[in-house]
Amino acid sequence: MSLALPRLLQLASPALPVGAYTYSQGLEWAVEAGLVHDQATALEWITGLLEHGVGRFEAPLTACLQRAWAAAEEREVERLNADFLASRESSELRAETVQMGYSLRRLLHELDDFALPEVFDALPEVSFPVGWALAAAAWEIAVVDSLTAYLWSWCENQMMAALKAVPLGQAAGQRILLALGGRLPAVVQQALELPEERWSNFAPGLALASSRHETQYSRLFRS
Repeated sequence: MSLALPRLLQLASPALPVGAYTYSQGLEWAVEAGLVHDQATALEWITGLLEHGVGRFEAPLTACLQRAWAAAEEREVERLNADFLASRESSELRAETVQMGYSLRRLLHELDDFALPEVFDALPEVSFPVGWALAAAAWEIAVVDSLTAYLWSWCENQMMAALKAVPLGQAAGQRILLALGGRLPAVVQQALELPEERWSNFAPGLALASSRHETQYSRLFRS
């Protein structure tokens, strides 16, 4: 049996100590504003971001990062890392990926399962997709599988944020995940085929929600 699947499950696990559970990526403000208030509106919000935001920029970028790591294209890794950091629309979203990237970089050092490239430590700030893609490449996980798991992990974290912030029941959360899971194959396929000139991070609703979350009076989450 290949180790790729167990390694992928570990990488996508909510137990991965990178602090993902502390972020809602603007969802908490959407709840505060009344835009998200039940299962249907939570699914609509998360689906919109999956298909028109994360799926059209972060996902294809992460796939390219994994290919770059596998081919030892260090300059490409540096370029894509800089592009992703520059794409964060608010200070909270930028701080989120830098914090999670820092935590994952430290974890990969502590796991000592493979030799880390020097450029990985040389990056002053490492975004989360860079660390994820490096682990997936080192563990020889197929790009289609690693990207599916990356997006699943994102969906799961958004669902958990909705459970706490709306709040929603556990069954509602599982119905949301079931619906999102059904959309993942098409989102992944599009991300793998989308040329870089067509990548798009245009999600003004997310940018506004994230910016307004920074001054939200009562908060459970860090973004």
